[in-house]
Amino acid sequence: MRTRPPGGRIAGLLLTASLTAWLLGGCADDGAPSGPRTTGAAVDAPALETAPAPEASSGPDPSPSPTGPVEPRVARTLVTGLAAPWGLDFLPDGDAVVTERDTRRVLRIDRRGEVAELGVVDEAAPEGEGGLLGVAVSPDFARDRLLYLYVTTAEDNRIVRARLEGDAPGRLGATEPLLTGIPDAFIHDGGRLAFGPDGHLYATTGDADVPDAAQDPTSLSGKILRITTEGEPAPGNPGGTAVYTLGHRNPQGLAFTPDGQLWSSEFGQNTFDELNRIEPGANYGWPVYEGAGRDRAYRDPAATWATEDASPSGLAYAGGSLWMAALRGERLWRIPLVDGEARRPEPYFVGRYGRLRTIAAAPDGTLWLTTSNRDGRGDPAAQDDRILVLTY
Repeated sequence: MRTRPPGGRIAGLLLTASLTAWLLGGCADDGAPSGPRTTGAAVDAPALETAPAPEASSGPDPSPSPTGPVEPRVARTLVTGLAAPWGLDFLPDGDAVVTERDTRRVLRIDRRGEVAELGVVDEAAPEGEGGLLGVAVSPDFARDRLLYLYVTTAEDNRIVRARLEGDAPGRLGATEPLLTGIPDAFIHDGGRLAFGPDGHLYATTGDADVPDAAQDPTSLSGKILRITTEGEPAPGNPGGTAVYTLGHRNPQGLAFTPDGQLWSSEFGQNTFDELNRIEPGANYGWPVYEGAGRDRAYRDPAATWATEDASPSGLAYAGGSLWMAALRGERLWRIPLVDGEARRPEPYFVGRYGRLRTIAAAPDGTLWLTTSNRDGRGDPAAQDDRILVLTY
């Protein structure tokens, strides 16, 4: 049993949540139960003031909607022998930066599959679903050479940054904390990072196994956050805090479409996993509802899945569709988008590669997909964990 002190700081802004002891068993990223679920309208729905949506990128959609079904295929296995890869983002030259949750390593992987270790994030304290999680490459990397990381420490979840120093492949410099005090637990740590077209950093946080905290606008638990590159609340955020949306259980996927629309994938508890269209200031209902509540006080998901078919983590946009990696479901879901609306999801690779954690659109137009069979819940094959390169 590990406990966490209440509170924490957020780059000079106090947003605290009272935390006690965390359960070591029970719920996982597979949608297993973590205790009683609140249903109905028993919890008031805090509202956030309306904030501007992310600024849309200019220019035509580089991957327009397909005219027929998209059939992804594995073009090649790029890398084998990784250990629970979690975060993945791309450098301007097309190389990828990959984090391993439990080893705390930050890796650089080129398009030939060559792997170089950039460094180890010493403050990461892997346990349960926490450890070294998301990574996002600075949108000004050519100038500042900064990498942003989501890290579970012995005290909290936090967002840090570090400079990539020296010639390629380079080495990771010392980390600098930007946003601290995000409640952590053995389960439900969130952890995905992504820069939006507005230049601000978006982060997912889980409810840290305290469901009601997701409805508390002064807590960082169960939220999508939006901050500047210096860790401050981004201009125009609802309420002037780092909180962008609330009412989330354990979101771990973030993806922007070319028009600037943000989408997120989220673990349910017993019944429904979710795909959500993210609107600033919206409340997505947890723990009042799991799945659609048909309640105007909350935002219903754009799509839902049975937890045994999904338990989604990574999310990416490419070719007119969202692509969602499923852990317990052991499949890749394609969700076509038509006029900004999600259509019928289609499954691929069902059971073929085991648990799938992260999906990312590469600069060359392929998709990179990671397995997660060495995360303590899978059945590793000889090559696991792997990165697969997909064409579509």
